[in-house]
Amino acid sequence: MSGFYRSPLAGDGEPGSRGFGARRRRSGRSATLVGAGVVLSRLSGVAREVVLGAFLGTRASADAFGAALRVPKLLQNLLGEGALSASFIPVYAQVLEEGDEKRAGRLAGAVAGLLAVLTGGLVLLAIFLAEPLTWIVAPGFSGVRHELTVVLIRIMAGGIGLIVMAAWCLGVLNAHRRFFLSYVAPVLWNVAIVAAVAAAGVVGAAETGIAEAAAWGVLVGGALQFVVQIPAVLSLVPRLRISLRLRLRGVREVARRFGPAVAGRGVVTISSYTDVILASLLATGAIAYLDRAQVLYLMPISVFAVSVAAADLPELAREQDSRERMHERLVVAAARVLLFLVFAVVAFVIFGRPIVGALYERVKFTSDDTYVVWLVLAAYSLGIVAAGLSRLLQNTCYAAGDTKGPARIAGGRLVFAALGGLVLMIQLDRVGIVDGELRRLGDLPAFWLLDSEIRQTGDIRRLGAVGLALAAAVAAWLEFGMLRRRAQRTLGLRVPFARLAGRLLPAALVAGVVGFLLMRALDGAPHLLTAPVCLAVSGSLYLLVANVCGQPAARHLLLPLRRRFWAARRR
Repeated sequence: MSGFYRSPLAGDGEPGSRGFGARRRRSGRSATLVGAGVVLSRLSGVAREVVLGAFLGTRASADAFGAALRVPKLLQNLLGEGALSASFIPVYAQVLEEGDEKRAGRLAGAVAGLLAVLTGGLVLLAIFLAEPLTWIVAPGFSGVRHELTVVLIRIMAGGIGLIVMAAWCLGVLNAHRRFFLSYVAPVLWNVAIVAAVAAAGVVGAAETGIAEAAAWGVLVGGALQFVVQIPAVLSLVPRLRISLRLRLRGVREVARRFGPAVAGRGVVTISSYTDVILASLLATGAIAYLDRAQVLYLMPISVFAVSVAAADLPELAREQDSRERMHERLVVAAARVLLFLVFAVVAFVIFGRPIVGALYERVKFTSDDTYVVWLVLAAYSLGIVAAGLSRLLQNTCYAAGDTKGPARIAGGRLVFAALGGLVLMIQLDRVGIVDGELRRLGDLPAFWLLDSEIRQTGDIRRLGAVGLALAAAVAAWLEFGMLRRRAQRTLGLRVPFARLAGRLLPAALVAGVVGFLLMRALDGAPHLLTAPVCLAVSGSLYLLVANVCGQPAARHLLLPLRRRFWAARRR
């Protein structure tokens, strides 16, 4: 195996190396469990978007639902998964390492109580302030889109607290190295939405009625996501004591990390929220295009980068005193993440159109919609590698107690993406897809938004959303560069990202060329045939070439096949 995948720390005969090797293997198994849960969750999310696309298309009701959904998602990531992962899990994991069950129960209970009070207040505010929230979330909405968004926010608000408390369950379970349940629980959330939409569609509800049914699905799904995890939490924390003790030992440390973590980890969500604000100023359909593309774009990041980062965070917190071991863990994680994200770039850019068509193109989702979503997805994908590696670097900084640095860097990324997106979206909103062809629909360069009347009609598929995605991709690379320098200066971690990625370039080139030729050969065939053929053939070649070029994660992945091959030859 390559030196990038196996370090001397894992060798035999060194003091403490056996324990670290066991922890690294355990982290690998944990990442697999997280990945499995995330795969199921993301697949159910794709199913949700397929159903929403079929019943709502990319018109006004779809835009309203997408905008309203940003409110619970924003609070979930700011107060739930993102902030708790960075602030609660490292502190709680250290308490567990000390073996003090009583203190662990009090710490978990105090965080739960304080979080419940905070989210409860926010739920009430969301219900009573739905009207101004709509103006903030989607300032470009008017008429039906605005009114429907207000109604949807009020319905969804009740599920916000439950979704955040479900994220608290995730933090407890992850610190106890129980990963699968917490990451598969969102499947129930998606299932509830799909069931509600399907039921409304079967009884013949109008588009606004279907959107309202989906909002009730958000509420019910949040409750299911929380309830399914509670028994496991109670079994792992028998001395759980719910309280509001802010001065309890450990709680103050969680609170100290919480603010910067909200600012840092939540920037991804705030960036998405900013995209909605800007997209609401574009022609009708822009928010729906972003939603459909983001579901696919986030899948490889969530399955591979997030799963590895989530599994490593408790272990990094336990090993923060050893920079050498943190470096080893980061190198191994980067090799794994790069293997999958580089192929994701190839797939989404080269043959992303049949992938989008196979998933979404039916009923009210047309071939022109497929074309636009593919362009948005391809633009996002240009930054997918940077986004995945940044997640690893953020987690490493958080485990070492550095939450303010990543927060400042993430803030810079947000500002750049917003300003760059504003400039690009104005230009590309004057380019559209008409009968499967790119057309210029206005004078360029442009310096202001389209007239409100033109934006509200939504009769032409315009590309303003592509501009937002392009700016987000460039901003992702800027954030990665700054995080890498910070990890080098403050933690002394120098990871050979370029060398690890370089070993994948021949594999990416082969996969891209083969995928393109296959797509051309299957021109005119149904997307449901073209997409899986391109993915299977180019993906297999990608892994084989990466293995030949010595990419460590590819070698590790194909090791069972090589063993079977040699065993068969010996027979």
